Amino acid sequence: MVEGSPAAGHKRSSLAIIFVTVFIDLLGFAIVLPLLPRYAQHFEASASTLGMLMASFSAMQFIFSPIWGRVSDRVGRRPILIMGLAGSMISYAIFGLASSLPPSGHMLGLAPLTWLFITRIGAGIFGATISTAQAYIADVTSPAQRARGMALIGAAFGVGFTFGPLLGALFVSGETEGAPSAYPGYVASALSGLALLSAIFMLPESLRPDSSPSAFGWFLLGNLATAMGRAAIAPILVAMFFTTFAFAEFEATLALLTKQMGISDAKNYLIFAYVGFVLALSQGLIVRRLVPRVGEFRMSLAGTVLMAAGLIGVAVASHVQSLPLLCVVIAICVMGFSALTPSLQSLLSRNAQASEQGAILGIGQGIAAVSRILGPFLGIVLFEKSVSYPYWSGAIIMALSILLILPLRTTPVLE
Repeated sequence: MVEGSPAAGHKRSSLAIIFVTVFIDLLGFAIVLPLLPRYAQHFEASASTLGMLMASFSAMQFIFSPIWGRVSDRVGRRPILIMGLAGSMISYAIFGLASSLPPSGHMLGLAPLTWLFITRIGAGIFGATISTAQAYIADVTSPAQRARGMALIGAAFGVGFTFGPLLGALFVSGETEGAPSAYPGYVASALSGLALLSAIFMLPESLRPDSSPSAFGWFLLGNLATAMGRAAIAPILVAMFFTTFAFAEFEATLALLTKQMGISDAKNYLIFAYVGFVLALSQGLIVRRLVPRVGEFRMSLAGTVLMAAGLIGVAVASHVQSLPLLCVVIAICVMGFSALTPSLQSLLSRNAQASEQGAILGIGQGIAAVSRILGPFLGIVLFEKSVSYPYWSGAIIMALSILLILPLRTTPVLE
């Protein structure tokens, strides 16, 4: 395919549309996430309950990512993405309703904390279509450009995490304490509705009509056993598990750390917007430009080292209670994750046949979901013992993960 040809232009427009669709949906996700730990504490959740609440989203992704990926290999990417956006819109609307209840209140006979669990479970089920979006990228990119395409999804996450918190900050109090606001949930629902409309009217199907579905099954455990039997895929999945686990410890406790440092809900949103800005800048500009030159292995190794250094810095900043230092080391940590994630996803995709992109990438998302189940739970439990413990734990895991990344130097790829 020559640059500037009609086919090239069609693929660029498809990439642009999937970027916009994911970006708008992530705006809603980024509005809700920074408040979730604080809202749960308002509704008198214990540390273990909060850990389960944070993990419930990923538990559903663990179950449904391979299912949606496998279904998309059969029926196409577009209907699965549309279904996911519709479900997200409904889940966030219910989150808004639940947030408006007093701690002792009820809605349809259920307590507010129960409704928070229901909304996170629903959002996890319908948000598990991210593997389908990755398969869409794989459909419309060449193997050599795969990492650039995967970084585009990361950039959509980053831009969404920049503007989502900024929007959310307009609808919450500037005080550290206070009753939750229902407006962030409603705004998130409206944004997912906009993403739904853009997908319905603008997103073309990417799966080729002559594509044959792979022989993978519907559930993660059976598929995982098959995938782990492939010498080229197994080390990538193991590396994805441990590196995502370490980042999940940081991600789940950041809002608690900022609250412990006396930062209000509104200013906490600004911290998360900063995280999103760094993610968007590093994946949208730096990683997408560098990875075709240096390759996925070197990029993932650099990302692992940066994440280890950044998490050590977060541990130190949490101990000395320094917000300026925290902002610096957060950037290092996020830049590392930005380099690591699309590189591993690209290696995973490039070792899969065209007919099994949804299934293989769904397995990768399922592995990441397991990490996001266990990581937040351990991180929150460690946070209760000492503020810096989750970040020291993550730093140790990332240092050891360097040993997992090194064998990827010789990982073959399907061209």
